[in-house]
Amino acid sequence: MGILYKNLDEQTREFMLEELEVDIAKGSLYISPRLNSTGQSKWAELFREAITNHNDDWIVNHLKARGYVKSHEHRRSRSGKITVAKVPVTAPETLAEGEFNRYYARGLCARAITEGISEVVVYRGKQVEQPRPKSQAMIGKTIDAKALLGDLRESQGVEPALGIPHGPNSCLTICLP
Repeated sequence: MGILYKNLDEQTREFMLEELEVDIAKGSLYISPRLNSTGQSKWAELFREAITNHNDDWIVNHLKARGYVKSHEHRRSRSGKITVAKVPVTAPETLAEGEFNRYYARGLCARAITEGISEVVVYRGKQVEQPRPKSQAMIGKTIDAKALLGDLRESQGVEPALGIPHGPNSCLTICLP
């Protein structure tokens, strides 16, 4: 089961879609190296459909059903050698939740700014087995919507400076106050 997005409605989806289209136009849409060539070529279309009508669970189901995720990947070992390893079975969930959550947060921040709301609130949108102490400490905190939106726009494919979303599988997200 994916993340519960408290403010995922038509309004937020419109802002999410605007954020996605900007990234596509700039050529900055994150495309996971764990997607195979077909998955990479279909990612923008699949993601647009999810933002418009679905959620992260839908992305996971489509990635799996269509075989868009690689079975193996190359990794560099500690000694510097390149090895072949299996892609984790959780890769579709990690990718879908991480990217959908990122655009949800961007869309919600843009919406908040438009509505004159200056801050958003952090919450855990999905239970995790072993919550990280840093993640736990963020729950209930408010974050400046403009600062978070700027951070998320600049940190494609890397950990955002403000820590939301807070790393793979943290399931932290935001809502309107």
